[in-house]
Amino acid sequence: MLKGFKNFLMRGDLVTIAVGLVIALAFSTLIKAFTDFVINPIVSRFQGGKSVGLGWQLGEAGNQATYLDLGQFISALIYFIIFIAVVYFLIVVPYKHYQARRGVKAFGEPGPVKTCPACLSEDLPAAASKCLHCASEQPPAPSAVTTS
Repeated sequence: MLKGFKNFLMRGDLVTIAVGLVIALAFSTLIKAFTDFVINPIVSRFQGGKSVGLGWQLGEAGNQATYLDLGQFISALIYFIIFIAVVYFLIVVPYKHYQARRGVKAFGEPGPVKTCPACLSEDLPAAASKCLHCASEQPPAPSAVTTS
């Protein structure tokens, strides 16, 4: 039982996912600090005066629970965009390149699909001879027509 668990943990794709997750969490902390201490003050400055941030007070003055803070939303949006860009350019792109050097296609475009005439499932591979959902026979995929 422990040998099977060890084999499960040492699978290459599981280790790759774990390393990617740790790196993503580290970048998340870095980007969160950037948005909290650089972006938030810039966004808050646009409100002007002695306001708490970019937004409106909906209830009594000074009550944080009724303050509509658009600045925090803008900051969270910027954080999300930066985080996704960092994950894509520092994890996904190098991983795709590494896998391509090994002869494996990672994160490729999905192949062509067709619709099953019996159950109307739209996710069948174009070359499928049976439907994944209703097991009905599928017409052969149209082959390339050549002219002589």
